[in-house]
Amino acid sequence: MSSYKHILVGLDLSPESQQVIDRVKFLFSNTQTKISICHIFEPLAFTYGGDIPVDLSDVQTQLTDQANLRLSILGADLGVDPADQHVILGHPAQEMHSMANAENIELIVVGSHGRHGLSLIFGSTSNSVLHGAQCDVLAVRIKS
Repeated sequence: MSSYKHILVGLDLSPESQQVIDRVKFLFSNTQTKISICHIFEPLAFTYGGDIPVDLSDVQTQLTDQANLRLSILGADLGVDPADQHVILGHPAQEMHSMANAENIELIVVGSHGRHGLSLIFGSTSNSVLHGAQCDVLAVRIKS
């Protein structure tokens, strides 16, 4: 039996997300652990905003709708209630930390591609989650 009462699974919705789902199922399927899942992405205005005024609201809505659909498919595979499936606009690590604190999450599960060198310094969400979390973090190694 798991000692974790509530875990948060952060997914990037890539095809490799299934590896994270499979690991969570393996570890927690026969427990009473509550599972919440999330996909967090930065608003397009942050990513592409700047000097050129462009209305990206329609594109942002489409991306959000697609993320909700993909997350609901993964959530159904994991048996996660729709109320515990979250698509959030923001910075992934910060939002997962906030959610973990607000929801009394005891474990955050994320995928890790095993980057090193400059790609680790400049782009590892799992590393950012690990170093700012006030709870346990499990990084599932993604196999390519």
